[in-house]
Amino acid sequence: MASGQTVLQFLPSTVGLSARVHPVVVFNICDCYVRRSDQAERVIGTLLGSILPDGTVDIRNSYAVPHNESSDQVALDIDYHHNMFLSHQKVNPKEVIVGWYSTGFGVSGGSALIHEFYSREVANPVHLTVDTGFKMGEASIKAYVSANLSLGERQLAAQFNEIPLDLRMVEAERVGFDVFKKTIVDKLPNNLEGMETTMERLLVLIDDIYKYVDDVVEGRTAPDNHIGSYLAESMAHIPKMTPAAFDKLFNGSMQDTLLLVYLSSLTRTQLSLAEKLNTAAQIL
Repeated sequence: MASGQTVLQFLPSTVGLSARVHPVVVFNICDCYVRRSDQAERVIGTLLGSILPDGTVDIRNSYAVPHNESSDQVALDIDYHHNMFLSHQKVNPKEVIVGWYSTGFGVSGGSALIHEFYSREVANPVHLTVDTGFKMGEASIKAYVSANLSLGERQLAAQFNEIPLDLRMVEAERVGFDVFKKTIVDKLPNNLEGMETTMERLLVLIDDIYKYVDDVVEGRTAPDNHIGSYLAESMAHIPKMTPAAFDKLFNGSMQDTLLLVYLSSLTRTQLSLAEKLNTAAQIL
């Protein structure tokens, strides 16, 4: 290639990058979207977290940033952003800026301008999108990073590439998230329905484990030492007790729970009765 010739370069920001987000971040984003002003079409904000030793971006917190957006420009309240970040640093110094979020389906036209600002705040920021409009029938959540297209030293454009995103949540949080991501919900599940959903999912996982172990024993699937160690560790956490001891423990816990429900109902009835007697005494 002749010297002095300008080269068009496509530079990906990261290779093999992944992210994981905690459910409190998703719930916080949706809460900010519900509380937005009538003029705002979407909500944007800052993502806080850390970079794990394996390079995964761990997103654990967030806060909204006021902004004004038009077809060709975006104005962020930078002072508010910096003040909120300083406040969060006083509470948890380990959480740093790892990217930004926006509501809506996919990347919009003004996302490149906002991403450029956060690129000055942190190297390789992650862009998280939450589809609050349910365009795909549910609340789709995706993560992106930017890849720069440069001509020599001049940056021409930025392309957003989707990266793997892991939603980290315990079973109780997953029950709430499954309700939240649907477009229509008849009613919120009570404790019994939530436990039933959790147990059904647990039975499915146990069936999958049985099938995997049988396939390994029969030689249909190659054994994996990592999966075997995980299964052994999980089995070691299961307490060893007889069925009779388990039934006694479960029934005792159930009776304690019913007793607490009865006492709370009795207390509520006494307070209501005392309030009515007090009102009647004041009238007389």
